[in-house]
Amino acid sequence: MTRLAGLILLLLALTVSPLRAQPAGAELLASNSFDDIRRGVETLAASGAPEAATILGALGEGRLFVLPDRSLAIRGTDGGYRDATGGQPVTPAGTPRAVRVNNSIRRAVEAAMGGLQLMAVDNEIRANAAAAVFRARDAAILPVLEKALAAERDPGVRRVMEQARAAILLNEAATPEPDRLAAVATLRARGDIDARALLAGLSSQPPAVAEAAASAVKAIDWNLQLWGWAQNAWYGLSLGSVLLLAAAGLAITFGVMGVINMAHGELVMLGAYTTFLVQDAIRGYAPGLFGASLFIAVPLAFLVTGAVGVAIERGLIRFLYGRPLETLLATFGLSLVLQQAVRSIFGPTNREVGTPAWMSGAFQLGGLTITMNRLVIILFAFLVIAALMAALRYTSLGLRMRAVTQNRRMAAAMGIRTPWIDALTFGLGSGVAGMAGVALSQIDNVSPNLGQGYIIDSFMVVVFGGVGNLWGTVISALTLGVANKFLEPVAGAVLGKIVVLLALILFIQRKPRGLFPVKGRFVES
Repeated sequence: MTRLAGLILLLLALTVSPLRAQPAGAELLASNSFDDIRRGVETLAASGAPEAATILGALGEGRLFVLPDRSLAIRGTDGGYRDATGGQPVTPAGTPRAVRVNNSIRRAVEAAMGGLQLMAVDNEIRANAAAAVFRARDAAILPVLEKALAAERDPGVRRVMEQARAAILLNEAATPEPDRLAAVATLRARGDIDARALLAGLSSQPPAVAEAAASAVKAIDWNLQLWGWAQNAWYGLSLGSVLLLAAAGLAITFGVMGVINMAHGELVMLGAYTTFLVQDAIRGYAPGLFGASLFIAVPLAFLVTGAVGVAIERGLIRFLYGRPLETLLATFGLSLVLQQAVRSIFGPTNREVGTPAWMSGAFQLGGLTITMNRLVIILFAFLVIAALMAALRYTSLGLRMRAVTQNRRMAAAMGIRTPWIDALTFGLGSGVAGMAGVALSQIDNVSPNLGQGYIIDSFMVVVFGGVGNLWGTVISALTLGVANKFLEPVAGAVLGKIVVLLALILFIQRKPRGLFPVKGRFVES
């Protein structure tokens, strides 16, 4: 009879609910105490249970709930619940309660997840896990970290793991002094702002450790300052390349031809809108070519804006040679016409121009952050200048342009059609402005006002470098870009530009023809 009763009870137990054995530490997650939950996270991470990563991941994402029977369940994206241990769907008998979380528990979860991934096969996963352990500095992960260090073979990942171990040791009161000194040396070699913040908090440590930490902080500060200067120089080079692209066409139309073209910025804007139209057509008819959209847009922008430039020269500029003030007023009016035409066709709002995948993202070079779009624009700017210089030096058009620039009457006497050379020269400068618009569409808003932000800076670059000298344009663009970026942290963006402008005015007073003056000409009417 007793055996029969026991068998009935066993069958009833199996029928009513399946047995669910929770991994060690999981029961503490159902507590209302933050300290108990934190201990549960640490115990669960050290248990080695296969469900640990799933449970902790759900806790970190806010999807771990406590059911009325104090078991754990994970809420899915559909709103349903699954048992945290077995994964079977469950129907709560009451209202589930989210596991309580605070910043301390979030750090513990981050460290635990890092510890669980320290033995992963992929190098990147292990490095990211070690970085998470460094940020959390949880001593409970130290045994797992030591085990991972003993098995690590990749030098880069091993270095990150050693830095995480050093951070944990410095955070623990029981760490012996020799180990503390070694940890300080490890973080000094790391040399970033996170290492500095950790070392700066060690002033209450034993004298030898505090002294070593203070020395390390000074070394890191100097290192960070050097990298900061290098970063500013990179930003300046990036800004200089943008100014170079915007000013390259103006160096021809203004520097070589003596035409003050206030519509130059609108030609840049037309190049940006050409890029928009190319990408819009590719999205509609050949999405697979989107990665090559800029390669298609560059020659098209050159042709479109070059043709517009030839039309401007033949229809307007050729009647105003030798009258710079009237040229300025006429091209200013033309710029307003072009802006309104684009505004009427495309609307006043910004247009979306996408960035191809190969131009997206960034990478670290020591302490420098290099963005791919800026790097590509810098290379593109120097490629454009190199092609422009080669065209002026080695092509028949370049030879005729230089001849007309140096002595217009003699060139005409030698049979050169000077009016046609004037038109092609203006078209060449306009085409370069269009290519600049393609590049600027990747870093600025494509709108009818795009060119207005670059016209004044472009004239400054051309005048400072020496009117008509392309090498001077390169040097002046980079100089002004770097000067702006070094002045911005000290004086602010607006005041920095004012300081640069005042310095340029004083320079022009001493050298009116710029850094590298060349003999130019004013075309006779």
